[in-house]
Amino acid sequence: MNPIAESYVKLVLELGERDAGYVDAYYGPQAWKDEAVARHRQLADLHAEAIGLIARLDAIDVARDQEILRLRKSYLRRQLDAYASRVEMLQGEHLSFDEESNALYDAVAPRHTEADFEATLRELDGLLPGSGELQARIEALRQEFVIPTAKLEAVFGAAIEECRKRTKAHVALPDKERFTVEYVTGQPWSAYNWYKGDDRSVIQVNTDLPVTLDRAVDLACHEGYPGHHVYNLSLEEALVRGRGWQEFSVYALFSPQSLVAEGTANFGIEVAFPGEERTAFEKQLAALAGIDPAGVENYARVQHELQKLSYAGNEAARRYLDGQIDAKAAADWLERYALTSPRARAEQRVRFFDTYRAYVINYNLGQDLVRAYVEARGGTAQNPERRWQVFADLLASPRLPADLKATP
Repeated sequence: MNPIAESYVKLVLELGERDAGYVDAYYGPQAWKDEAVARHRQLADLHAEAIGLIARLDAIDVARDQEILRLRKSYLRRQLDAYASRVEMLQGEHLSFDEESNALYDAVAPRHTEADFEATLRELDGLLPGSGELQARIEALRQEFVIPTAKLEAVFGAAIEECRKRTKAHVALPDKERFTVEYVTGQPWSAYNWYKGDDRSVIQVNTDLPVTLDRAVDLACHEGYPGHHVYNLSLEEALVRGRGWQEFSVYALFSPQSLVAEGTANFGIEVAFPGEERTAFEKQLAALAGIDPAGVENYARVQHELQKLSYAGNEAARRYLDGQIDAKAAADWLERYALTSPRARAEQRVRFFDTYRAYVINYNLGQDLVRAYVEARGGTAQNPERRWQVFADLLASPRLPADLKATP
């Protein structure tokens, strides 16, 4: 499979020259990158080569007892399928939201109606003090937990160190692993991990909108430990260096790999901070930020309820991208059913839909699939050591969405 893997990497790099954002990370041979930059083939040629590689893969027999090789073959096969679909989209083929998510990410998010979120909205209404519009009261509560700009670097740094300490207690991290943090503006996302290879990442945090206390832990875990940074270095260590599988030296963003990447990054927050441990740590961060820790427990309860509204974002994206509603109506939906505020944050989320489209399913559906996979293998909240073990094994494996759905 090595020749097919090399061809796959070069195809991804070549498409990345035509499709901005397609190559999320690359740390393979520079000569392959130079070759991709120098080539100027038509999209039809890229598509034809991908289809040819799929046929070559299908002709390879792998013994049933060689699980790791079967996983490798299925990984390459599904990534190439998604590649071909992405090229078809760039050639003008229109897919519905669900068709796109299935083609690119090998999964379809469940559908919801307004009624599915009403019970959570009523629960939140009882948790929030005062009267008036729920959205206004949510925003007023959030404002109490905004990290002052002057304290953001210190608070985020403390969150990173705690996440790293908790991860390192269970996952063998390379001595030289590291990442740097940059604060940026003008992006459709709240934060981004750029993996550079050799166990290094750059994490960018978007400061266009205020950063609240809970986001410090979310971003430190999701982008860093045990999220994207650890996921990428685990694949590099286990599969690129360990097995010489060059297909893992490139990360095609619009591919099934992203569901696992985002799902593990989100579930990793629960793994690192089980139960009340997150609330206890956020009280420490509150003191560091100059925020009264007395209200952290209630704020945490509100955040827990808000998580039940995460699929409202998917529904807004589905309706918007399928042409059922316009950008204003999508932002209205986010404000009403996802309680996204202020308005500027809802509008930023719609810009994310414009850029990344069906990618949004990878965060919540990915998290749910990863949680189910880990728990089905004994990694429950009541067995934290087993949970860390299954989670770490998943990070270093070539598993994709279909594998997450498989019974143990």
